[in-house]
Amino acid sequence: MREKLVSIGDDFWIETNRGRRAFKVDGKAVRIRDTLVIRDLQGNEVARLKERVVAVRDTMTIDRPGKPDATIKKALIAPLRERWVLEAGDVGQITIQGNILDHEYTFEAGGRKIAETSKRWLRLRDTYGVEIAPGADTALILAATVAIDQMAH
Repeated sequence: MREKLVSIGDDFWIETNRGRRAFKVDGKAVRIRDTLVIRDLQGNEVARLKERVVAVRDTMTIDRPGKPDATIKKALIAPLRERWVLEAGDVGQITIQGNILDHEYTFEAGGRKIAETSKRWLRLRDTYGVEIAPGADTALILAATVAIDQMAH
């Protein structure tokens, strides 16, 4: 993923570690509130991210076709680490913590790491990777990563 390309009105691709396109993030789906749509290579919607208009802290809803909606919200700010919480009926609660602005953070569910985001794996400037454990919901993790990028910048 490329840093700071996640802005409403811009489209971009999420690529595999081999540079193949995997998902398209469509930023042209703007309504009354900020909305992003993530599509697979066939153009099927896998997630729709909507920013909540009235919220005490940063919050986005992730609509997932055929699955329960998820919510991601900022939970706690510490000097060098931020914490976010991702919740959905089918996956429970996932804690996301680390250095959000530097794209160095982990996703944990039930005390085990299910995904990690990092810049240190890639040499390209303004690019970061997302490594997702087998069995984890790839579309949900990527949607949460896009949501964090949108809300943090």
